[in-house]
Amino acid sequence: MAGIYIHIPFCKQACHYCDFHFSTSLKKRDEIITAICKELELRKHEMSQEVTTIYFGGGTPSVLMPSEIELIINQLHKQYKVISHPEITLEANPDDLSEKIIREFSKSPINRLSIGVQSFFEEDLKLMNRAHNAAEAYKSIELTKQYFENYSIDLIYGIPQMSNQRWLENIDKAMQLNVPHLSCYALTVEPNTALQTFIKKGVIAPVEDAVAQEHHSLLVEVTEKMGYNNYEFSNFGKKGFYSQNNMAYWQGKPYLGVGPSAHSYNGEQRSWNIANNSIYLKKITKGEVPQEIEKLSLTDKYNEYVMTRLRTMWGISLDEVNTLFGKTYLEYLHKQAQQHITNGLLEIKEQRMLVTKKGKFLSDGIASDLFLLNLQ
Repeated sequence: MAGIYIHIPFCKQACHYCDFHFSTSLKKRDEIITAICKELELRKHEMSQEVTTIYFGGGTPSVLMPSEIELIINQLHKQYKVISHPEITLEANPDDLSEKIIREFSKSPINRLSIGVQSFFEEDLKLMNRAHNAAEAYKSIELTKQYFENYSIDLIYGIPQMSNQRWLENIDKAMQLNVPHLSCYALTVEPNTALQTFIKKGVIAPVEDAVAQEHHSLLVEVTEKMGYNNYEFSNFGKKGFYSQNNMAYWQGKPYLGVGPSAHSYNGEQRSWNIANNSIYLKKITKGEVPQEIEKLSLTDKYNEYVMTRLRTMWGISLDEVNTLFGKTYLEYLHKQAQQHITNGLLEIKEQRMLVTKKGKFLSDGIASDLFLLNLQ
């Protein structure tokens, strides 16, 4: 079982918080599509497993036409072993999702949409410099429900000046729309973004961790009451609607990343393509894949295992740690975890180490305490 991630490096405009690779010029869209299809051919030897998930991310994949997305999917089926009914997700922005476009996507191999709503409030959308408005957010979901059973929306919390009440109203609007899956992220200030500049200049208030933590606690509480499972720190799904792509990533399954800046993982090494459209095009045209590769040591693999598993509701399997990494790593894990168990942030149930409700928001920090840095 494996996944393929396709990075579409185009957006209509730059969101103030985003540090992903993209271009607001669509002049090279045809060349990029051709190059992505070429890269899929060049790298087919890297993926011997059956492909179970295909994910179009970015950037904003919905700036492309359904026919252009289908070109890539057809090439994928031609070059790889793909199961008969793979999960095929397309990230989309509300302003791109007219009924005509949604209908066309529903008739294509795409069977899941991930809609970048981020907020149902105009002031939040303007602060983040989103291309859509609140009315478009509502309309895109209502239309999507008519054509797709499986879809997700993104929301962002911890936004400066977002009160608990406004965040609760955001969640409530999603609940009223009965969306089957939510991906919710704390607003983070990435280096060299417009958001960082505005905060430094005092144009926007600073992002506060305490506010984000409170918002996350409210999110967990409300979604749990409404029948959602928080199967991974940022992801909340009703039964039958967990993202297969997300689960594969957090369970350490291999994936191939295609397109400018896309990352790949095969269990033994990580690689990432160059984050430059022009250089990417030149290299691919010459039959070369412009990427860097990092080989993973046993300690690297252990640290990644801890980081990914601890974010999920299944936690760290102690038996699996022993099998994959050995007794020394298992003993180290127990030793490092003890302080967090004592403080009520971690617990062990049925040979699994899990973050408690109290420790959930701190899971990344807890994971870093469990990392092993000096054993190769």
